[in-house]
Amino acid sequence: MREDNTRWGICYIYSSYNNTIIHITDITGSETLARSSGGQVVKSDRLESSPTAAIMAAKSAAEQAMEKGLTGIHVKIRAPGGHNGPNNPGPGAQAAVRALSRMGLRIGSIEEVTPIPHDTCRKKGGKRGRRV
Repeated sequence: MREDNTRWGICYIYSSYNNTIIHITDITGSETLARSSGGQVVKSDRLESSPTAAIMAAKSAAEQAMEKGLTGIHVKIRAPGGHNGPNNPGPGAQAAVRALSRMGLRIGSIEEVTPIPHDTCRKKGGKRGRRV
């Protein structure tokens, strides 16, 4: 059997409707190897969450991580979730994963880690909900 000498890390992608943040750590998750966000690579605030910004941020984070010897990553995608946030990731998540694989990083697993409340505080909006 062939020896596989892939150096693994974990890539956390937080993708909301306002920004995309990419954070690459070692396999334990304790040491940061690279991080980048949509706001670092575009000038305009409204473009921070776009797929284009996510691709550029993923490329810069992947370059930094590969310089430090990383060859494979496990991807964890997170949306805001929780009590009042949307539970589905923003437009940059899929683009970021595609950019990471194009950079030559081996992708081991893709996992969705959005926080889901298990019965929590009362939602805002009052008894009759938000009236539009």
